[in-house]
Amino acid sequence: MPDDVLLNESELASALESLPGWELREGWLRRTYKTPGWPHTLMLANTIAYVAEAAYHHPDLSLGYAQVTVKLQTHRARGITTHDTALAKRIDEVVLWKPPADSPLEGFPKNWVH
Repeated sequence: MPDDVLLNESELASALESLPGWELREGWLRRTYKTPGWPHTLMLANTIAYVAEAAYHHPDLSLGYAQVTVKLQTHRARGITTHDTALAKRIDEVVLWKPPADSPLEGFPKNWVH
């Protein structure tokens, strides 16, 4: 397991540049995803949980009717480490994916997760 070295302010600022939609709040790396409604919220929460379990790094999740809020912090280090920024990036890659324009897959016809 890599060392749990807390990121300093400069490293956090740099990480946030590559994580649009994410913010630092109250010691957590945090993002709220909007969904088309409750069924999508549940699918999104399960998708995030699956990715997090595969990474063996677990976020705090809060669910609403049409939103999921993800909070990341390395609990054993009591702060934000590269574990958190790497998982945030992977969560975005998975949950924001849509088929490209030239794909035979059509994609969801309404607003997807954003």
